[in-house]
Amino acid sequence: MVPLLLVLLLALILFGAGFAVKILWWIALAVLVLWLLGFVARGASAGGGRSRWYRW
Repeated sequence: MVPLLLVLLLALILFGAGFAVKILWWIALAVLVLWLLGFVARGASAGGGRSRWYRW
C-alpha cells in the first residue's frame, strides 16, 4: 500500500511540475512577443532619433 501511495505522489508531483513548466514557457513566449512588438511600435524621440519603448 505504501509503495502505491509513493508512486501516486511522485506522479502527482511530476504532473504539477510539468504543468508549471508549460505555463512558464507560454509566459516567456508572450513576453518575447511583447518585446518584439516594442521594437516595431516605438516612436521617434524629440531629437529625431529612435527612443526605447521601455524605461529601463
